[in-house]
Amino acid sequence: MSDPTTDETVDDLAAVIAAELRSQDRTVGVAESLTGGLLANALARAEGASTWFRGGIVAYSSEVKQGLLAVRPGPVVSPEAAAAMAEQAARLLDADVVVAVTGVGGPDPQDGLPPGTVWLAVTADGTTRTHGHRFAGDPTEVIRRSVVAALEGVLATLA
Repeated sequence: MSDPTTDETVDDLAAVIAAELRSQDRTVGVAESLTGGLLANALARAEGASTWFRGGIVAYSSEVKQGLLAVRPGPVVSPEAAAAMAEQAARLLDADVVVAVTGVGGPDPQDGLPPGTVWLAVTADGTTRTHGHRFAGDPTEVIRRSVVAALEGVLATLA
């Protein structure tokens, strides 16, 4: 059985997203915390990214999430935080679709949540949907699975 978090899987998902965005004449952006820029990197590597990828905001600290991405004070690993990140990034980046990811990579808990707790939000067409995940593994594995889940969320939105 193949590993669903390989670079090849990420690149394949990004290529399909690129084709969908081009065919729909839409743009995408990202707001990421846990993934530290890896999600933006995956999209930027895809063919024609300069025409459909608006960019990304890496807001790793709670203060940056609150100051730049309009996340309310309190837990930053929550559906509300992920939604605020996506919606504010959509405004800042002027993107049609934005995916945001926030979570606990580990090895220690955060906001009273165990490692592997991840919240994603995708905003498009005036609607924001959040999705919670609980990924097993070390911090590297949690981050890789989060990138894949975020790309799958974008693809589902474009379908």
